[in-house]
Amino acid sequence: MKKFLKWVGIVFGVLIGLMFVSLAVIYFRTQARLTRVYDLPEEPVAVPMDPESIERGRHIFQFRGCEACHSDGGYIDLSEDENPLGSHLNLPTQEVPHMEGNIYLDDPAVGLVVASNLTSGKGGVGSGYTDQGWARAIRHGIRADGTPLLFMPSTEFYYLSDKDLGAVIAYIKSALPVDNELPPSTVSWTGRVVMALVPAITFIPAELIAHEATRPVAPDPGITAEYGEYLTLSCKVCHGLTMSGGPIPGFPSTWPPAPNLTFGTGSALPTWTEPGFMDTIRTGITPEGRNVRGEYMPWGSYKFMNDDELQAVWVYLQSLPQLEYGNR
Repeated sequence: MKKFLKWVGIVFGVLIGLMFVSLAVIYFRTQARLTRVYDLPEEPVAVPMDPESIERGRHIFQFRGCEACHSDGGYIDLSEDENPLGSHLNLPTQEVPHMEGNIYLDDPAVGLVVASNLTSGKGGVGSGYTDQGWARAIRHGIRADGTPLLFMPSTEFYYLSDKDLGAVIAYIKSALPVDNELPPSTVSWTGRVVMALVPAITFIPAELIAHEATRPVAPDPGITAEYGEYLTLSCKVCHGLTMSGGPIPGFPSTWPPAPNLTFGTGSALPTWTEPGFMDTIRTGITPEGRNVRGEYMPWGSYKFMNDDELQAVWVYLQSLPQLEYGNR
């Protein structure tokens, strides 16, 4: 009996040792990825600070979902004399938007997802970035110190045209300073294990970008399928590269599967009209009367698209191969 218990203890000790070794390997491997320094060449991006460009930047910042993450939806309360933004952004005096950041998600399965305070206020990163630094952060997911940003969806913004990127940077630079100190984003132990064991899943978008490849040229604005695709790059994160929907890899299990946005089997779109589609995006209510949950489908951001942009998206969705649901 004693000999048996001795062997049980040895086996148990070996298993515990192997577990600690495995955890150590996972930690150091993921830590090396989290702290890697990317040495990227500078990309010349013109940042015009005229009112029209800043207004265009605000429009893009809103419908691309930047405001949804980096703002709590509030506004800065200023008198007319204190308001350098309201006049040229066509906003009422007390509707100058925040860019103070917030904790976007806190889930043990993933980690702490924090959208940074983009202003130059206390806790903000605004004063630490040059125009080139903003370009690298937005397009490449790289901080000013060269390390990768966590959870920043640069895989979508990598394709922004120079004109659109310059306008977004101009808008960010116009932000009034707001004091808001936030903790840094972190990957949980579960998230680290997933990153280590499932190569297809990473919470470091910079790892998914071909930084030195020739960047695709953005299409000209217009009611075309090409421009509609350009406007919907963020949709592919949830709906898949083919837009046919299905369970979303790397997302919390509590998230519902994404619906099929092609006109194939299992899609509701064949029964919709263009006006019905546009109303759905702007109101969050489908033609069938179903409420679209804004915490999963960010129609609250897409509603800022203008008519031409939404029409281009509709043309693009109609042009997609008609796939069955789940063929991501």
